Amino acid sequence: MRLACFVLALTLWSGAGSVSAEPARKALPPTIAIIIDDMGHNLIEGERLVNLDHPLTLAFLPYRRHTDRLARLAHDRHKEIMLHAPMANTHNYGLGPGGLTQDMDEQSITSTLRRALQSIPHVQGVNNHMGSLLTQQLQPMDWVMKELYRYPVYFIDSRTIASSVAGDVAAAYQVPTMTRDVFLDHEQTEEFVDQQFKLLIKRARQNGSAIGIGHPHTVTVDYLEKHLPELDRQGIAIATVSGLWAVRNGNREMFAEGEKQAIRPAFARKE
Repeated sequence: MRLACFVLALTLWSGAGSVSAEPARKALPPTIAIIIDDMGHNLIEGERLVNLDHPLTLAFLPYRRHTDRLARLAHDRHKEIMLHAPMANTHNYGLGPGGLTQDMDEQSITSTLRRALQSIPHVQGVNNHMGSLLTQQLQPMDWVMKELYRYPVYFIDSRTIASSVAGDVAAAYQVPTMTRDVFLDHEQTEEFVDQQFKLLIKRARQNGSAIGIGHPHTVTVDYLEKHLPELDRQGIAIATVSGLWAVRNGNREMFAEGEKQAIRPAFARKE
């Protein structure tokens, strides 16, 4: 079955502005995508991220206080929007509303995920929030990807545990998928963020592209404000997640228009 859906706008950033995708015969620069998880809690840092000039991808937790407002603002500022889907973890940390757990049956996982998707304006993709327990389990991941296949959304495996099967199951369902390469800020110091950011660039130089995940911590936002404008001088491009997928897939469309069911707000459709 041929994949289809939104036309991808490949947005490669250089200091002078966005650059259109070049023909395949021309080599593209090493390209990074940066996903900011846990959006929706922190309005101040969220607004700072939304207002950065660069094509970040922002992953929103469902039903949080500032999710709807920030997601709409981010879309207006040409950011890409994801659902940051809470999933059960091995430490038994609380998931908050919209969480997916190992004791849920297929109907519960499907309806919870569907409502969470409907709650995020302009959603284009999904990644897992935590999930070190659930992403190891084949059956829940099968139910998740079975639901995601219905829509024009991609899935990014945050890979919070090495034994995750989430990306493999997404690929089996023909859900466009990629995997996180580097976490940027699990230690919240400028020195650590700098170390991880340089590792992200190194991976992109080695492999052609790489995906980093950060969070709306003040130290992370400060760092990005300072260092993203330097990427052009370093010969590094930055793209949204869908833009990076296009880079890796010959600049072809992720989806074709009309083949997948659009995600509408929950009030606009019946369960």
